[in-house]
Amino acid sequence: MKNLGNLSPAKGSNKSRKRLGRGIGSGLGKTAGKGHKGQKARKGAKITPGFEGGQTPLYRRLPKFGFSRDHKKTMFHLVSLSALNKFNDGETVELNTLFEKGIIRDTDLEVKILSNGILERKQLSVKVAKISKNAQVSIEKNGGKIEGIN
Repeated sequence: MKNLGNLSPAKGSNKSRKRLGRGIGSGLGKTAGKGHKGQKARKGAKITPGFEGGQTPLYRRLPKFGFSRDHKKTMFHLVSLSALNKFNDGETVELNTLFEKGIIRDTDLEVKILSNGILERKQLSVKVAKISKNAQVSIEKNGGKIEGIN
């Protein structure tokens, strides 16, 4: 009868640990599986990736190439014309109102309006950093005005 006093784990589920350096009969005696001499046989041996024994590593021997001008790029939230249909006729479209309507996620970046979609709202007053020419034409055609574009 099984009870808490005579339970044992399933056969093969518990494996005994390797006992290193316990005689030649164990198969892991003498050098304990570390081979003969060398850096990896020593105590505390840890070799970082890319280390080549003191020789200048490959990643430092190869020349750098290419260039980056990410620091000069200005990033924008891109807003399509059809997204401006969330506004009512005659409202002002600016960074904070776009954020409040849920069109952009944050106010960290400037806004650029693109001419994707069709604008159905009349007389919108748009105050953003940039706007495409086609979007500008569409807004002005619907009686809107554009202010403060760099």
